[in-house]
Amino acid sequence: MRTTTITARRGTLAAALALTLAATACTGAGEVAEQDGPDLSVSTGVTDDAIVIGTHQPLTGPAAAGYASISRGTAAVFDHINEQGGIHGRQIDYRVEDDGYDPARTIDVTRKLVIEDEIFAMLGGLGTPTHGGVIDYLNEEGVPDVFPASGALAWNNTEEHPLTYGWQVDYTKEAKIQGEYITENFPDQAVAYLYQNDDVGENSQEGLDQYLTDEVVAREHYESEAPDLSSQIAEFKRSEAEVIVCSCIPAFVALGMLEAASIDYQPQWVVSSIGGDTATLQGLLAQFTKDTDAEGVPADAFLDGLIITGYMPRVEDPDDEWAAFFADIYEEYGEGDTLTNTHLYGMTQAVMFAQVLMSAGPDLTRQALIDALEAQEWQGPGAVPFSSSDGDHGGHQGAYVVQYNEGGETEMIQGARVTDRDGGLIEESDYEPLSPEELVFHD
Repeated sequence: MRTTTITARRGTLAAALALTLAATACTGAGEVAEQDGPDLSVSTGVTDDAIVIGTHQPLTGPAAAGYASISRGTAAVFDHINEQGGIHGRQIDYRVEDDGYDPARTIDVTRKLVIEDEIFAMLGGLGTPTHGGVIDYLNEEGVPDVFPASGALAWNNTEEHPLTYGWQVDYTKEAKIQGEYITENFPDQAVAYLYQNDDVGENSQEGLDQYLTDEVVAREHYESEAPDLSSQIAEFKRSEAEVIVCSCIPAFVALGMLEAASIDYQPQWVVSSIGGDTATLQGLLAQFTKDTDAEGVPADAFLDGLIITGYMPRVEDPDDEWAAFFADIYEEYGEGDTLTNTHLYGMTQAVMFAQVLMSAGPDLTRQALIDALEAQEWQGPGAVPFSSSDGDHGGHQGAYVVQYNEGGETEMIQGARVTDRDGGLIEESDYEPLSPEELVFHD
């Protein structure tokens, strides 16, 4: 029962990218006393048989090509949960509002969700510039702001935003793990940074610079509205960079690879989780090479050897129980499109949010949800430890490293490691998530 409401030729490459330039960006709180803030003893959005959950996502516009699959994945999991009886007898009523990845529209649709739809909580509001414009409003209105879809550090500010709980590994932690990996596995090689000119790039460099210093020979940024990396890639080749660390959304990962190939430049690419969905990259590469000299060249010719950091199950891993579980769910409840890691992003969020609802118990209030988030002992599906405790709403605490090889195989080349955003050590993690059969997240 569905209960989801969803209101190589440079000129050619630039034109294609302009249609999808943001397509795949992905490119704290103990109990809040009534006198210190909003009343959380309420059960707004909760009835005897339903829980209304809201989110803002770009379902139309230039970002829809990649982002819309997140809410489709989330919806499929919630439909599965509802078919199993829901959570404490209640069905999840998941309402997705289209903001077009426009911060002004995000404000409008968020107010609609809060005032008209009377949502119980916001789940996975997508984007740093978009969600950043409504975080104050949600906290002031007493709406639990759970798992914003971004790695911005702002989501882990327990004093200013006690009802906001981060989810994605933050950009600095992930970059630290990348930096250490590069120093250990590519010693003395020249390194270049390609990064988005916003919090993504700034926070990522803070992590990389803790491990890479003299090795860095070039730093180049891009603006998300300017789909041309010719000068940046040319500078990397001129500086003889052997490794490019790309803190980029998938559209610019694909564009960078094509630009490098066009000038016969073959660096080692290291890509963060926001740009490392290989299924999405394959689609973008096919799109961007259409009607160019590279049309018909297999995407794997560009992706072979790509190093990616991640923290979730991956569709490329045939042995991952959660990936297989999600594939089965999407085959039954999905919308018929090809399953990607971007879908799994939303599916993993849905399972984790459902765990909290189960822990909050049948007498559901917003305070009960916050208490459950604070006390939750996370056991998956993510591949690294997760924090939503008092004083630390940082979400996933680290990342693993994989390498994509031609033919679709993804090899784990470094197991999960965890760290902080500052100068703390990077340590191996022995975290093991429970299997889908073991983890309790519905009736």
